Amino acid sequence: MHKNPLSFPQPEKKPVSLVKHQDTRVDDYFWLRERENPQVIEYLNQENKYTDEVMKSVKPLEEKLFQELKSRVKEDESSAPVKDGNYYYSVRYEAGQQYPLFVRRQGSAQGKEEILLNVPELAKGHDFYQTTGPRMSPNHQMMAYAVDTVGRRFFTIYFKDLITGKIISDKIENVTGNLVWANDNETVFYSQQHPETLRAEKIFRYNIKSRQKDLVYFEKDETFSCFVYKSLSKRFIYINSQSTLTTEVQYLDANTPNDKFKIFTPREREHEYSVTDGGDLFYILTNKNAKNYKLMTTDLNHTDLKAWKDLVPHREDTYLQDVTVFKNHLALDERKNGLTQIQITDRQAKNAFTIPFADESYLASVGDNREFDTDLLRFDYESMRLPPSNYDINMRTHHQELIKRHEVPNFNAELYKTERVFFTVRDGTQVPVSLIMKKEHRLDGTSPLLIYGYGSYGANMDPWFNSDIFSLIDRGFVFAKAHIRGGSEMGRAWYDNGRTFHKMNTFFDFIDCTEALVKGHYANGKKVYAMGGSAGGLLMGAIMNLRPDLYTGVVAQVPFVDVITTMLDESIPLTTSEYDQWGDPNDPKAYAYIKSYSPYDNVADKKYPHTFVTTGLHDSQVQYWEPAKWVAKLRDHNKGDSIILLKTDMKAGHGGASGRFDQLKDTATDYAFILMINEK
Repeated sequence: MHKNPLSFPQPEKKPVSLVKHQDTRVDDYFWLRERENPQVIEYLNQENKYTDEVMKSVKPLEEKLFQELKSRVKEDESSAPVKDGNYYYSVRYEAGQQYPLFVRRQGSAQGKEEILLNVPELAKGHDFYQTTGPRMSPNHQMMAYAVDTVGRRFFTIYFKDLITGKIISDKIENVTGNLVWANDNETVFYSQQHPETLRAEKIFRYNIKSRQKDLVYFEKDETFSCFVYKSLSKRFIYINSQSTLTTEVQYLDANTPNDKFKIFTPREREHEYSVTDGGDLFYILTNKNAKNYKLMTTDLNHTDLKAWKDLVPHREDTYLQDVTVFKNHLALDERKNGLTQIQITDRQAKNAFTIPFADESYLASVGDNREFDTDLLRFDYESMRLPPSNYDINMRTHHQELIKRHEVPNFNAELYKTERVFFTVRDGTQVPVSLIMKKEHRLDGTSPLLIYGYGSYGANMDPWFNSDIFSLIDRGFVFAKAHIRGGSEMGRAWYDNGRTFHKMNTFFDFIDCTEALVKGHYANGKKVYAMGGSAGGLLMGAIMNLRPDLYTGVVAQVPFVDVITTMLDESIPLTTSEYDQWGDPNDPKAYAYIKSYSPYDNVADKKYPHTFVTTGLHDSQVQYWEPAKWVAKLRDHNKGDSIILLKTDMKAGHGGASGRFDQLKDTATDYAFILMINEK
């Protein structure tokens, strides 16, 4: 089906010895990091040509998949309007357009439409276009928005006067896109990243009338990054400085933006806290003697730790993730037994109730709320089978109303079923897995399986809805999401037991869940596919080295596979801030542990599964050379006849293409690869 494997591109070997702690690693392909070297670009282009050649036979299938994926997109989709002051803000697409319009209506959700940002127009002439969307001044007369046209996540902030409809001449370049308005309607605070490491390290204040720009905060510690936010009460603006395990918050009255920020309580290693307010009182989410977090309060004049008082105590079985403070109510985003829930109380944390949900596996969260003085809470709900819905619930009467259900054409939820199962892995831990399949699926061990995982940074891979996956399910696949350690699905300990010296748990959990699905006859052991991106790509690389026999095919998207070399290079973005995540390889013990699983360092002579690897030339999170080197090394050591392909998007970054249909093309290629191998 494919040509002699020797016809794949073979980059030149230029061995470089990398020595640390008396340990020498030889990297034949270190030179591929020379981004400006024409030989590197030529090599990436050759790989793209080779991928096209090998997948030529499934080109018609790829096009068919793209049309299928597109047919499940409502072309003129719009979001539920969100009330903010006298306006209702929403986003909508016009048929055929890759990018949305940001709009608002005055007085009611049916008022006359005003277009704030016409992204299809703005994106003309750009291969990549990403915007934060409108950031409104408190009086709704000025709008800031930030734009990235490369994909490296460097944004330019623009300002638009909504009275005259004109863009003002000021613009702020090379920033993160994180910004908030002060209450004077002319001052903004924003964060800026370091040009090389991309660490968000500076907070500036800018006044659009005086054009005065001041640095208000510089985060000196290279393991921390910082961002700015404003409370729903609009009373205070906060700077949050955070590392993996420690935070520090500063605050400022939003009515006096020229004052100095004050430290809320000084940073202390392994104390994580965040602050918001109800106008009259500060609310603090903290892990102080509370692994799963608790909620505390303090008055506006006494912010030091000593003055804080418990409001919602710590609970062993419930992970408190976030709090939204309204004038008369609190809405708590929580997790219990691996599932999300929303608890509503009054401001004294009394009269609590939890919003009831029927499905056994779902995702529910507090939604887009922009009004402080209201009884209505907007919340979002979805499952692997049910498209996202926005509801309003009256926090006083508990009355619920469906505001909008995301429309998915050519889709019938009744044709599918979901399950949530727990599997016991090798150390006795029970790991949850969310599954979706055709309703008539039988446990007879004949179905192909696609299993997806991430398991890093405490990020949760919840059972959300993804209309794309039905192109595989309709072809008989079972889709599984493994909620492995390294995420926070089962609480904070779940994260801690999947990082630094416990990282192997992440990989073993994934492998053991895969085996359990085969053993439970959910799937055919000869048709098992795995997929993951970024740190989930690290997961893919690790499982391929540990159990190459278990997987028929692997899709690794923008994979982080050269862990040691990257973590030792402090000039590479996001490195120093991640020592608490992976370990600091300058420490010999951590070095040895990382080396034991780092995918690139553990490639060995074995039969590897069929592998499809994607990257973006402008990727700022995982540099393109990691996947490129890995593919070359895998081929050098592969003892089987499996196909190993690399596809580089020469115009995009970590998130891939920016247009909604271009993104579907990427997905169609991933699926065409899986189906090509499965047919084989």
